[in-house]
Amino acid sequence: MSVGSLLILPGDGIGPEVMAEVRRIIDWYGEKRGLTFDVSEDLVGGSAYDKHGVPLADETMAKAQEVDAVLLGAVGGPKYDDLDFSVKPERGLLRLRKEMDLFANLRPAQCFDALADFSSLKKDVIAGLDIMIVRELTSGIYFGEPRGIFTENNERVGVNTQRYTESEIDRVARSAFELAMKRGKKLCSMEKANVMESGILWREVVTEVAKDYPEVELSHMYADAGGMQLARWPKQFDVIVTDNLFGDLLSDVAAMLTGSLGMLPSASLGLPMANGRPKALYEPVHGSAPDIAGQGKANPIACILSFAMALRYSFDEGAEADRLEAAIETVLAQGKRTADLLGEEGVTPVSTTEMGDAILDALEASL
Repeated sequence: MSVGSLLILPGDGIGPEVMAEVRRIIDWYGEKRGLTFDVSEDLVGGSAYDKHGVPLADETMAKAQEVDAVLLGAVGGPKYDDLDFSVKPERGLLRLRKEMDLFANLRPAQCFDALADFSSLKKDVIAGLDIMIVRELTSGIYFGEPRGIFTENNERVGVNTQRYTESEIDRVARSAFELAMKRGKKLCSMEKANVMESGILWREVVTEVAKDYPEVELSHMYADAGGMQLARWPKQFDVIVTDNLFGDLLSDVAAMLTGSLGMLPSASLGLPMANGRPKALYEPVHGSAPDIAGQGKANPIACILSFAMALRYSFDEGAEADRLEAAIETVLAQGKRTADLLGEEGVTPVSTTEMGDAILDALEASL
């Protein structure tokens, strides 16, 4: 019996390669754990443009609205650099986020013990790191109006508008507080209330929401100071909530604390559907890496961990998500590394498929 439906959108570059390993993991769960999924596959990004002339076809968007979760690989590449902005591959991803109303982006930054030496930070600063950044995803400066490039006084002017409503801040704040309740009950809200009116409103709304979560310790920090503190002592944080622009920046800072973008997943969640499950899109943090596409060098772990997040947040299979994450920890402890994780001389990298093989072997050993 199916536990739910999945739409897989491999995308561009290394997306199809890493997603192929996720498909193998999904098949394993069906065969060995009785967790079967109704899986469909479609196009997004450059691959969709090549076939349909748009980065996301209306039919694909309709499918995404109907399934329990969407798994996406990566989009973009230099082949599409000269396209009009409106049809660039990234617009397909932005359309998914906007029309599915995926307002809460969850970006974990977790340092696996076996990779503690791989970070550019000292081992004692990074070992045991486990933080979650909750980024507002469907409003703010990336969507505000007016926007565009205009001519004023005989010169061009680029305009983007930072705009937030109380309700938009309220709902992402509540998502972050709910996560904090399940973790360390600490939440840090980051904005620029010292120079931005939207930051003042953000701080006021988050402070008001905190009254409904008296067990959670709430703190506030300016976003630039937050970036500095992430680099200085990241383990002071548990859950961070911030707006779209600052979340984009801070989550990438947090990502590199762990040593490789190839290790980090993400989830973008919306309001519950009729079946109680949230609208959801899961994707690795890394890009399409066209320079290594088709060479078997890509690290599939971030994409596999994105599926683990789907198990946890969309299908209420937290124990099976733990099993998958433990299998990855085991493989890394065995010294297996894709090319992006090579920090030691004399270590031969494993291929994308070989990393998938090793994770499947570790899953088998967990039974």
